[in-house]
Amino acid sequence: MHRSQNNKYIAVMKQALWLIAGFALYYIGFKNFEAIMLFFNKWVHYGLAGYFWAYVAVGIPIFAAVCIINKGYNFPAYLGLNGNIGIAFIASLIFAAPLLLGGFIFFGLKPVTSVPNLIAQTLFAGFFEELYFRGFFFGQLFRKTKLGFLPSILVCSLIFAAGHLYQSHDAGTLFGVFITTFMGSVLFAWLFAEWEFNLWVPIILHTLMNLAWELFAMSENAFGNMSANILRGITIALSIILTLVYKKRTGRKLAVNRHTLLLKPAAKPLQ
Repeated sequence: MHRSQNNKYIAVMKQALWLIAGFALYYIGFKNFEAIMLFFNKWVHYGLAGYFWAYVAVGIPIFAAVCIINKGYNFPAYLGLNGNIGIAFIASLIFAAPLLLGGFIFFGLKPVTSVPNLIAQTLFAGFFEELYFRGFFFGQLFRKTKLGFLPSILVCSLIFAAGHLYQSHDAGTLFGVFITTFMGSVLFAWLFAEWEFNLWVPIILHTLMNLAWELFAMSENAFGNMSANILRGITIALSIILTLVYKKRTGRKLAVNRHTLLLKPAAKPLQ
């Protein structure tokens, strides 16, 4: 019995080390993102493609780590990419409707100076940030260990929010950007968990929310102004309420509850 517990402890420690190593190597790569992108630009001769392949390249340690942790090569499933995209799109579009419609009505369209930049700031940012932060960092902690929702999301959200602080130019804006992106990370992680770990839900919602920020004259940073934040607050509230309604009507238990908030029973293997 004692040996069995030791073996489990060693296995958990190994998983944690692979998780930390994978994310640390990703983070080092991301810090050199521009240099990596310029390298790919020499080969593909198209900035948007270089941007895409740079994001893929910095994620190689994450793909390797998730396969090692799960002892298999089906990393799309381990990261939550095997969920229903159609359901995720419909749900996310409904969630984001107040922000998109309100942005168009109250703020008006901004001139789009670069379509590739628009795609990079919306689709690519939404996809890869959710893939690496929620699918891998939060997802592996919450799904593979006994850590509950709060400890699993805390470090992930701190790092995610810190990565957006470049948008701030003063202490007030810095605090606003940090809190906004931190809470956004918590929301996307919660939606990921409650939609049966279908990562397409936070990916598409994140992309649509970024799209609203890029298309409409709401704000120059993630913090936003009061009007923009009212619309964003409605979108957030709608996503939470409709997710709870979905869970109740389908008879599914909440993944995040009092039993899984801090610590939870032994984790189930990922399929």
